[in-house]
Amino acid sequence: MNDAELKQQIEAIIDPELGRSLGALRMVKSVERVEGGAVRVTVELPTTAYPEPERFESLIGEAVGGEAEVTIESTVRGSNSGGTIGLKIANVICVGSGKGGVGKSTVACGLAYALKASGARVGLMDADVYGPSVPHLLGASGEPSVSELAGPDGELVQRIQPLEVDGLRLMSMGFHIAEDQAVIWRGPLLHRTLTQFLQATDWGELDYLVIDMPPGTGDVALTLSQLLSLSGAVIVCTPQQLALLDAIKAISMFNQVKIPVLGIVENMTGEIFGRGGARAKAEELQIPFLGELPADPEVRLRGDAGRVSTLIAEDSPVNDQLISISQRVAIEVARQVTSGPVLPDLEIL
Repeated sequence: MNDAELKQQIEAIIDPELGRSLGALRMVKSVERVEGGAVRVTVELPTTAYPEPERFESLIGEAVGGEAEVTIESTVRGSNSGGTIGLKIANVICVGSGKGGVGKSTVACGLAYALKASGARVGLMDADVYGPSVPHLLGASGEPSVSELAGPDGELVQRIQPLEVDGLRLMSMGFHIAEDQAVIWRGPLLHRTLTQFLQATDWGELDYLVIDMPPGTGDVALTLSQLLSLSGAVIVCTPQQLALLDAIKAISMFNQVKIPVLGIVENMTGEIFGRGGARAKAEELQIPFLGELPADPEVRLRGDAGRVSTLIAEDSPVNDQLISISQRVAIEVARQVTSGPVLPDLEIL
């Protein structure tokens, strides 16, 4: 076959995760013949967290019917989630739940670190203003500094410098109040604070910003949907029916504010709460099941000690599960970016 037919043959390969051709996904970066008749192909994946990328070697070899030298590159594609506030963030992912006590913050932290481990640039924002738990889980303390940086027109503007914990940029209300201090605010103050956390923070250029949402169906999701073009939401719940009932409400909330639901994570799976409830509910609602995390006491111990970042270490009992969940989330985000329709503007009634 000639060069044009060769490229067409390779671009016709169906991506095993996204279910569309490599040509339609613009994943074939280059195709060339090398000495000896072999084919050299460069494939550019839409996320650094693509599962088992080595599969493309055999897929391309079969397509060309011979030897193929395959180079895999990764560039995180985004939906330009900076919205109207000018952030340089490719994708914003919300992690929410219908109720508290399901381990949502632990999952949000684990997801952020797993995405970072894949090679992505990642930030984590704790949007639970009334009960910020991310600083404790990460063993982070101190107050973010403020610097003057050049704005788009050359003027000096003040920017909050997020704390960095194990390479992860972090912002939380917990850095601005005492550990035992209660936040007693009405909605407008909450909206103003979240806007400042996003717009006035020097996040830099990020591939993913993970936002740990407060539990329930309050107005934080509404605020975020007005400020940003969110890539989607991850729902965390435990297997028992009571948690699943509240998770359904969270899914309904995200649907109403036009935030795509990326899927469900079942947390604390095991003898105490059971297993499989979230998977069954995901199948019923026809949304992706992203994976499960066991109710292992080591997870609690590391969280209490402020060492949640080590949950992706080799000695972690949930390392494989967190990496798998992060890959599934990244693929669902890539699916939204590469094939999802443009969402309509949110109408506030």
